[in-house]
Amino acid sequence: MRQQQRIQGQQGLPLNEQNLQTLVETIPALVWRARPDGNIDYVNKRLLEYLGSPLEAIIGWGWMEKVHPDDIAFKVQSWLSNLEAMTSHEANCRFQGADGAYRWFNVRGEPLRDSGGRVQNWYGVLIDIDNQKKAEETSRDSEFKLREIIETLPSMIWSTRPDGEPTYVNQRVIDYTGCRFEDLLTLGWREFIHPEDFPEMARAFYHAIQTGESYQAVHRLRRTDGQYRWHHARAEPLRDGQQRIIQWYGVSVDVDEGKNAENELRAAQAQVARASQAATVAELSASIAHEINQPLAGIVASAQTCQTWLSGDNPNLSRARAATERIIRDGNAAADIIRRIRALFKQTAPTKTSLDINEVIDEVGRLAQDELNRRGVSIELDLARALPPVLADRIQIQQVLMNLIRNGAEAIEDTNSDAKRLIVRSQCTDGFIVLEVCDCGPGLIHPEKAFEPFYSTKQNGLGVGLAISRSIVQAHGGVLLVRDNQPQGTVFSLTLPLWSEAQHDTKI
Repeated sequence: MRQQQRIQGQQGLPLNEQNLQTLVETIPALVWRARPDGNIDYVNKRLLEYLGSPLEAIIGWGWMEKVHPDDIAFKVQSWLSNLEAMTSHEANCRFQGADGAYRWFNVRGEPLRDSGGRVQNWYGVLIDIDNQKKAEETSRDSEFKLREIIETLPSMIWSTRPDGEPTYVNQRVIDYTGCRFEDLLTLGWREFIHPEDFPEMARAFYHAIQTGESYQAVHRLRRTDGQYRWHHARAEPLRDGQQRIIQWYGVSVDVDEGKNAENELRAAQAQVARASQAATVAELSASIAHEINQPLAGIVASAQTCQTWLSGDNPNLSRARAATERIIRDGNAAADIIRRIRALFKQTAPTKTSLDINEVIDEVGRLAQDELNRRGVSIELDLARALPPVLADRIQIQQVLMNLIRNGAEAIEDTNSDAKRLIVRSQCTDGFIVLEVCDCGPGLIHPEKAFEPFYSTKQNGLGVGLAISRSIVQAHGGVLLVRDNQPQGTVFSLTLPLWSEAQHDTKI
């Protein structure tokens, strides 16, 4: 039985060699064999089909004609070095195919040694890596273009680990700071942040790291020449599939010119504000002087009258007493004006009291009478009887009415009308007291701007009176409006809520 198996095995040996030859010819690989000196003595059918040449043109060193000219030197040098050292051979080079096109191959070869270690033959394959090679080149091109973009952008690009440690900065960061990348590690970047900006910048940065929220901050960075410039820094996290942060990518943009322009604008605005305040003070001073002048002129006039009644041989005591009462009245009026001015500048809250609005109108009419006479303007009072009281500050409401009456008188003064008349009305409507000051002047071209601060139609006016008046009325829960009068002129309408017991002793 054993002898029969041995005979069958001997008879099967040529068949196995044939099968092996068939295997080598049909496997999807490009196979070659070389003698110990490196001369190719065999390539399989697939390799011949790819090269498009007969075996006679390939064996020996004929295969070199198929190697790309740029790769031939490297390939031959590598092959000779492996032959001399009798070590495994591996090289990447391009071979020209039957269609004339070159494709990249990974050429590998292994020596077959005898028992004494001498090389009997070399066996190897060519592995097509053209697609992989082109993909690598495409990737390198993309990486190169991306790096070009990163290095060309007019911004400083940077990235950090999840804990904030820098992992990359572009060349602009290096050029700007004048340092190496290694100098920025382990909080080295702190040296380039302005000391005044670092605490807030660090707080915002570490808050972003701890929470994963977007980071942004505006701070100053020190340039290589020692100058600090403002930069706007922003960063966003890159997350993996489990939403874990694996990298932070950021950009810092120079905003120094914009920041300086913003500071200059703010300084200009502050300067304008100071000028406006000075103008307002000037306007208020003129208004204060005018208001105080009214009762002071009355005091002087009454004092002179009193002196006249007392200086004769028969002093008229009753008339002198009436003059002194007017002196006391006007003195109290002046004191009230001063008290109101002091409260204004001290920002103290005046006390509201229950007022009979018609009485307030009468008082203002008497105070304004001299100015109205000087301007040739008459005043007509159309007051509803038995009006309910309102809760208001007497002096402030007097100020509003005085301002409206003075504006109306000034509007009428320059008209050609013979009847220069100003009408003041009062009435009660739907739980409100409504006061109207009506003039027959030229009217307002832009009534919607009447209450804007520093808008004025007067040649020397600064436009704060109506703005202040509206603020006073609004503080009383009322409304101050303006509309056209018919057939011409302007009507200012002041609305105040009625007084109730629930509002007793209320203060603003």
